[in-house]
Amino acid sequence: MIHATFHHGTNRIDSFQITGHADSGEYGQDIVCAAVSVLAITTVNALQRIAEIPIEVENRNQEGGYLEVHLPPKLEATTELKGQTLLQSFADGLRDVATNYADYIQFAETKD
Repeated sequence: MIHATFHHGTNRIDSFQITGHADSGEYGQDIVCAAVSVLAITTVNALQRIAEIPIEVENRNQEGGYLEVHLPPKLEATTELKGQTLLQSFADGLRDVATNYADYIQFAETKD
């Protein structure tokens, strides 16, 4: 099962973590894994390339699927808005996948 957790600080998403594998189909045919991967990779790329946010990324795919991303604690207002828009869109997408494929992905949010 995939576990996706978004960590909220004061009025913002500070980080997210995705672990595990969906195992909803054969390797290369797993649509849940594909959906989560596309959403995650697109979000990480957009945060770095479009919003130009120096995020911290830890990726350990060889250990069973692991991605953790942290935003810097302080960003310029426009950059913060771009980052939060991208992260909220990502969270909404994962929440929809989790709603439709609850046997394969668990979505959670934590607050400080």
